[in-house]
Amino acid sequence: MDFLELLNFYVIPGIVIGSIYALGAVGITLIFAILRYAHLAHGDLATLGAFVALAVVSGLGVSPLAALPVAIVATAAVAVGIDKVFYEHLRERPKIVTVMASLGIALMIRSVVQVFWGVDTQTYVRGIVRPEDYFGLRIRDREIYTVLAMLLLVGALQVFLTRSKWGKAMRAMSDNPNLALLSGIDNKKVVVLTWVIAGGLCAAAGFFLGLNTELKSLMGWSMLLPVFAAAILGGVGRVEGAVLGGLIVGVAEELSVLWIPSEYKAGMAFVILLFMLLVRPTGLLRGKVL
Repeated sequence: MDFLELLNFYVIPGIVIGSIYALGAVGITLIFAILRYAHLAHGDLATLGAFVALAVVSGLGVSPLAALPVAIVATAAVAVGIDKVFYEHLRERPKIVTVMASLGIALMIRSVVQVFWGVDTQTYVRGIVRPEDYFGLRIRDREIYTVLAMLLLVGALQVFLTRSKWGKAMRAMSDNPNLALLSGIDNKKVVVLTWVIAGGLCAAAGFFLGLNTELKSLMGWSMLLPVFAAAILGGVGRVEGAVLGGLIVGVAEELSVLWIPSEYKAGMAFVILLFMLLVRPTGLLRGKVL
């Protein structure tokens, strides 16, 4: 195998799937940093966003990328609604109760997807999409869109968190919730904003996963472990850490098939997760400890 083959068949697909993991991991890390619990319905929320985009594509006949904003808005609204109905009254309870509740929400969302869209595999666009040749690198347009969208969304989020009033409020809630409340920060608005961002990023992650592979009702559940591994690897609570962790996990999964059967490459995320929890629980960029 020469260097170009390594890039085309392993590194580039790893960067693409890693960018998808990064989008999901940023949502995971925001929820844990501000609300202090692991959200197990994250993957199925991404599935919902992917299928909402499919409904827009099928119903209106628009391109998949044009359906993405609708999916982001719809999934963000669903995420806020889920928090209001199911999580809000559990705020003062032990966090493990909310974690278990989120598992139930995951099953509910998956059931809704299966009722409305069935369990068969679906795609946004039918037919074979051939890659373009860029100086020996064979890259599909949708792979370029995936990486660029991840950089754009995460970059916009970083600017929001560092420059805007409410972004600074979210960071304050993450660093010291009690001091933030004493400073007059509206906790309810910060929580709503957190779910809006996390839900929107979920939709983007699910959409690009479906765009680069296929849409399945279990696609989000399969993505959940790599997303958590990415968040923990980079450092929980660190947006840039989630991106770094996602890219590392994605590339590691793709490279692992050089030594193990492809059916077991998802186990690489589990290995990374266990290794980081044992060796460096704060992650590469020293985030919070789960």
